[in-house]
Amino acid sequence: MNETAPSRARAEIDLAALRANVRELRARTAGAHLMAVVKADAYGHGAVPCARAAQEAGATWLGTATPQEALALRAAGLGGRMLCWLWTPGGPWREAIEADVDVSVSGLWALREVTAAAVAAGRPARIHLKADTGLGRAGCQPADWPELVAAARAAERAGTVRVTGLWSHFACADEPGHPSIALQLNTFREMVAYAEKAGIEPEVRHLANSPATLTLPESHFDLVRTGIAMYGISPSPELGTSADLGLRPVMTLAASVALVKHVPAGHGISYGHHYTTPRGTTLGLIPLGYADGIPRHASGRGPVLVGGVRRTVAGRVAMDQFVVDLDGDEPAPGDEAVLFGPGDRGEPSAEDWARAADTIAYEIVTRIGARVPRVHLGATPDGTPAAGARTGGATTAGVPVRAAGSAAR
Repeated sequence: MNETAPSRARAEIDLAALRANVRELRARTAGAHLMAVVKADAYGHGAVPCARAAQEAGATWLGTATPQEALALRAAGLGGRMLCWLWTPGGPWREAIEADVDVSVSGLWALREVTAAAVAAGRPARIHLKADTGLGRAGCQPADWPELVAAARAAERAGTVRVTGLWSHFACADEPGHPSIALQLNTFREMVAYAEKAGIEPEVRHLANSPATLTLPESHFDLVRTGIAMYGISPSPELGTSADLGLRPVMTLAASVALVKHVPAGHGISYGHHYTTPRGTTLGLIPLGYADGIPRHASGRGPVLVGGVRRTVAGRVAMDQFVVDLDGDEPAPGDEAVLFGPGDRGEPSAEDWARAADTIAYEIVTRIGARVPRVHLGATPDGTPAAGARTGGATTAGVPVRAAGSAAR
């Protein structure tokens, strides 16, 4: 166990694997820029170290959902181009403009707020107009696109904004052959063409998410946005495993066995006694629970590697702990239990836990809670890369790191 990590549990983050994944994804883009999406604390992996590692591997853009996430990256010294897209009325538009963060605009209300903030800031805002090409979430409907484009052009002429991007998002790129893919691609091309004919000259046009980056080169345009794939997780079973895609999982979640004890046959385990020992056996207590992000829906099904053998959660996952039936084996308290990782030692994957919980691997890694420390391997405390994935210095979440420079382009 790494000496910097508390003994209860830890999530090891392999930054060398993350860099390798970014390089693999870049190799698939035929010259398009790559945006490293680090929203939701980099899908639970630690936003600042992961953003820094992605930039070291050639990512030229960073992406966040909320403006607060983007501003936190700037405060940590992350430079380069950055886009945030999940805005609500009254958001910190001026702060984003002053921090040189590009912002997404899906409708006239947002354009009005960002132009007012640009006037207050005394500098033009960098905006990306988002088109709803079929996902049905954020974005401007095709019927309303001419009005939004005209208003954005007027704001450009007034010097309050610069339309630096035109973009949209796929609904079903993780389902190869889904008819919506071609429809969205065609709609995006049409909406981009309309905007450019109206005088918009974007720096980047972007549509591709992780699955599209991996499977739809015709959707790459000027920029691809890679989220889950950057962390070494397949966007969908239909696309293949991480190994099939040339990616390596970045997070390993492990805990120390807290207790090993003998129990007789017929002993009920955990709340509700949904598991009863079929014979005299040994039980291992694993000190992680749903307060740490272990899905309760994986009760009785979640896989764990203990003592080199795959076990299964016995009974219900509780708030802070769960039990595995060790079938008579007796590992020592303090021995390692690995819930998921890259599979080098036969441990389960995040995808295995997703199947056990009837969810997706995105949720498994993103929901790992704050009381599980992140131990970043492959980076030294000042943020510079170290040689090797597991031999470099380790930094835990919250350790100050050196600023990477100004918000230069």
